[in-house]
Amino acid sequence: MAANSQFSIAVHILAMLAKSREGNVKSEYIAGSVNTNAVVIRRLLVQLNRAHLVISQTGSTGGTRLARSADEIDLEAIYKAVSCGEVFALHGKSPNQDCPIGKNIEAVLCNLQKEIDKTVGEKLSQYTLQNVIEMVDSGGSEFSLQRV
Repeated sequence: MAANSQFSIAVHILAMLAKSREGNVKSEYIAGSVNTNAVVIRRLLVQLNRAHLVISQTGSTGGTRLARSADEIDLEAIYKAVSCGEVFALHGKSPNQDCPIGKNIEAVLCNLQKEIDKTVGEKLSQYTLQNVIEMVDSGGSEFSLQRV
């Protein structure tokens, strides 16, 4: 099963915007670094814009830039901006309610899912986009980000 890569791509995008000295950055340029289609980048930029993490302008002089500095953007905000669901999906159909496991499994898994989401959010909130950029600049060989 493939994991969703939207979060990692969003962090990549925002790191590029933070490092840009040019101001607005075109989606085609970002797509080249991410090694994906510019349409994928533009879709994520829409979500990041809705979350007030970026500002985008259309037209020949348009592009996208950060809405605030990298040290003011925590990873939880990025995750929430592009999150497309929980860590795992629940049953597609309701399990058999006559089964002793089936009648209670969804409630158990739903509560587990809420706990996992809370833990992920708490951990991501400890780090900023600036922390990620500093690690990238140092070669990224170790995960030793300083907490906010």
